[in-house]
Amino acid sequence: MTPAPAEFGVLGPIRFLRGGVEERVGGPRERAVLARLLFDANRVVSVDRLIEAVWHGDPPASARGQIAICVSRLRRSLGEAGRAVDTASPGYVARLDEEAVDWLRFNGLVGRARSCAAGGDVAGAVALFREALGLWRGVPFEDLPGLRAEAVSLQSARLDAVEACAELELRLGLHHRVGKDLAAVVAEHPLRERARAQLMLAQYRSGRRADALRTYQDARRVLIEQIGLEPGPELRELHEQVLRDAPGLLAPVRAEVPVVAPSQLPRQVLPFAGRSAELAELDAALAAGPDVPGVVVLSGPGEVGKTALALRWAHHRLDRFPDGQLHCDLLDDFGRPVPHSVLLDRFLRALGVPVTSIPDDPGEKVALYRSTVSHKRVLVVLDGAVDHAQVRPLLPSGAHTRAIVTSRQPMDELVARQGAHRAFLEPLTADESWQLLTMLLGNDWVAEERGEASRIVGSADGFPLPLRRAAAGIRTAPHRQDRRWLTGVPA
Repeated sequence: MTPAPAEFGVLGPIRFLRGGVEERVGGPRERAVLARLLFDANRVVSVDRLIEAVWHGDPPASARGQIAICVSRLRRSLGEAGRAVDTASPGYVARLDEEAVDWLRFNGLVGRARSCAAGGDVAGAVALFREALGLWRGVPFEDLPGLRAEAVSLQSARLDAVEACAELELRLGLHHRVGKDLAAVVAEHPLRERARAQLMLAQYRSGRRADALRTYQDARRVLIEQIGLEPGPELRELHEQVLRDAPGLLAPVRAEVPVVAPSQLPRQVLPFAGRSAELAELDAALAAGPDVPGVVVLSGPGEVGKTALALRWAHHRLDRFPDGQLHCDLLDDFGRPVPHSVLLDRFLRALGVPVTSIPDDPGEKVALYRSTVSHKRVLVVLDGAVDHAQVRPLLPSGAHTRAIVTSRQPMDELVARQGAHRAFLEPLTADESWQLLTMLLGNDWVAEERGEASRIVGSADGFPLPLRRAAAGIRTAPHRQDRRWLTGVPA
């Protein structure tokens, strides 16, 4: 049985989740050790640094031994995930993937955002910065006095990302959006001059010239009172420009970018065998005209071929959807549902909606999406649905739009509320399984290895994906005697 995926969070109160459920991790000492290891995930943390994290400069004589005990307890409390904590001279290391730790994920998103910005994709960079900042849940390490310096470092990284995102959003003309965020940053960190300057610019572009001047005066007063310095040259120059209403302060006019019909379908899975009845059923339910369901749910167990069937039909009917094809995986790599708001943002950008026109309100976002596609011939493929609530906001409503939803669930609510047509996908027949195996390995191999072929077909039990895995193993086996081990189908 595959262990439930583990996730760790330090961008707020420290937490550990197993299979999406939060679990308590030991006592204060174990949590301090875990927090320090996560902060430097995939880098060795010395025992001395762990001692500082736990006792904050006043350790007992037995501190080194107690750290070893803490690590042992931590591993036990984490269960299977405790294997990630390795001993490595002169201390320990937490070996974790980016998706397992929010701090690593934050850094990865910020890095990709900066690369996007450097490449000229400002809207894409803003989306990545926003996704990164959305990982924050509160104040990090608030209850861990031995990690004050690390907490400051985390907060500094967040503020840098906020300011970098604000700069790009100002370039996109999103001054109304960034003003509120920057006001909160300035109130909490009054000495951040870059944030002050951005707030002034956002206020000026929003028609609040007096507020922009007041923001400067507040900054000057705080700087003089707290550190005895006048504002820096950037802030002073911006103040002078606001006073004389310099034309350069106005939001830049953006050139219109021609809209390209989105083509988001993944490559179809080839070779493809059977399913002629199911393809005909899709043709009928998704035909042109007003009196068809327009939405099909392909329901069935995992690895039965739902996605392959959906893509097969979609690729063979591309000419019916000249305005584009939208596709999304509704689960991430850890099996967690992707928020529909994130998916709607992606769809709207793919449909050519300027990022400045995408509202923050979820209801308004759904309405804009449906309005955008209402008169288009667009196909939407929603892969891996969990329930009706996840799918409903993503369904188009136009007379010419069509949607295919794949799910392991029966999706009764979608059928009842949206009038969707449901097709329960069964395993391949024996003939179809033999046809697929022959297409994968060739007539000669199937004829020569009839016994092994029979075993593979029988063990796959009509499920295409196990059969494809077995065929892939056969093709990579260096020796015939190794083939049974590589097929992945039990003997």
